[in-house]
Amino acid sequence: MSPPPRTRAIRTAPVPSAPSFPSAPSAPGGPRSWAAGARAARSLRAVRAVPGGHWDLVLAGGFLLLMAVERTGAADRLHGGLLVALALSAAVAAPLAVRRTRPLAGYLVGAAALSVEALFVLPSPVSPYADLVGLYSLGLYAPRRRAWFGPFAALLGMAAYFADLGHDYPVIPAGVLFLWLLGWAFGYGTARRTEEREAARRRLRREVVTEERARLARELHDSVGHTLNVVLVQAGAARRLLDRDPERTRELLSGMEHTGRDALEDLDRVLGLLRRDGEYGDDGEGAAPQPGLADLERLAGRLGRAGPRVRVRIDPAARRVPRSLDVSAYRIVQEALTNTVKHSGARTVEVTVRCAGGRLAVEVRDDGRGAPAGYTPGRGLLGVAERVSMLGGRVEHGPIGSGGSAGPGGFRLRAELPVP
Repeated sequence: MSPPPRTRAIRTAPVPSAPSFPSAPSAPGGPRSWAAGARAARSLRAVRAVPGGHWDLVLAGGFLLLMAVERTGAADRLHGGLLVALALSAAVAAPLAVRRTRPLAGYLVGAAALSVEALFVLPSPVSPYADLVGLYSLGLYAPRRRAWFGPFAALLGMAAYFADLGHDYPVIPAGVLFLWLLGWAFGYGTARRTEEREAARRRLRREVVTEERARLARELHDSVGHTLNVVLVQAGAARRLLDRDPERTRELLSGMEHTGRDALEDLDRVLGLLRRDGEYGDDGEGAAPQPGLADLERLAGRLGRAGPRVRVRIDPAARRVPRSLDVSAYRIVQEALTNTVKHSGARTVEVTVRCAGGRLAVEVRDDGRGAPAGYTPGRGLLGVAERVSMLGGRVEHGPIGSGGSAGPGGFRLRAELPVP
C-alpha cells in the first residue's frame, strides 16, 4: 500500500487593511443645508402667520421708545416740561398701532400732535419719521377719497414743523416735503395697483363662472334634451301602433327604456361636473366617459326606432382626432338630429364626418320640410355655434334649397373644426 501524500502548508501574507480617509465636509446642497433651509422656511411661515395688527403694535412701541429716550436726553431744553413732551410723543406714535384699520384718523391725530410739539415744546428729530410712516399708511390702506387728505395734512404739518426753526434755505423744507409726498404716493400707487389686480381677478372669476354655466347648460341641452325628444317620439309612435302592431310597440317601449337609461347616465355625468369640478383635467379624467364619434351608430339606431332613418358615414381618419374634437363632433351631430326630430318631419338623414386638410368637417342633412326664410336659430343651434367658436372653427346652417345645394328641400348643418 502506497504511503499517504504529504501535505504542505502554504504561508500567506496578511492582507493590508484599506486606508481610512477623513470624511469630507457636507456639500452645500447636503442634508445640513436642507435642514437649515427647512428651518428658515418654518421661521418665515411663523412670521407671516403673525397678524399685521401685532406688528403695528411693535412698530408704535418702538417709535415711542425712541422718542422717549430722545425727549429724556433733551429734557433741559423742553419748553413745556418732560411730561408734556412724553404725552405728545405718545400721541404721535400711538396712531401707528391702528394704521391699517383707522389710517386717516390715526394720521390726523399724529400730525396734529407733531405740529403742537414743534410749535410749543421742541421739534423732535424722531417724530417726523413716525409721521412719514403714518402718511405712507394713509395712502396704502385708506379708501381712494380719504387717502387724498394726506398731502394737504402733510403740507400743514410740515409748515408747523419748520415754522420756528428759522432756516435760511427754503430748499430744506421743500426737499423734506417732497420726500414725504413721495412716500404717500408710493403707498397710494401700491394700493391702487392692488385694487386693479383684485378687480381683474373678480372679472376673471365672473367670466369663468359664466363660461362654466354656459358649458353645463350646453351639456344638459345636448344630452338630456336630445334623449327626452327621442323618448317623446318613441312614445308617440308606440301610442299609434299599440292596437295595430303589439310587437312593434313592444320594441318601441324597449327602446324607450334604453333611451331613458342613457338619459340618466348623461344626467349623472353632467351633475358629476358640478360636484367634482376641478378634480380632473380637460380630458375628463375622474368623470364618466363622454360619447364620441364611435357612438354615432348607436345614436342613429336609437333615433331610427321611431324617427327617420339615419345613415352615418365616418372617414377612418376622423376616428383619430383628439378627444375634445371627438366629443364636440358627436354633440354637434346629436343637436342636429334633435332638431330633425323636433322640427323637420324628415324621413332620411345623412351624417358625414370627414377629416382632411387639417380640418374635421361634420355635415348633417335631411329631406324634411327645411326652415322658413329668415328663421331665427334657437338655443340648440346657438350652443353649436358657441362650441364651434371655442374650438376656432366655423359653422353654417340653413334650408338646403335656399343654400344652393342639390335637392329641393330639407335642412343642412355643416361645421368645420381645426385639427391641432
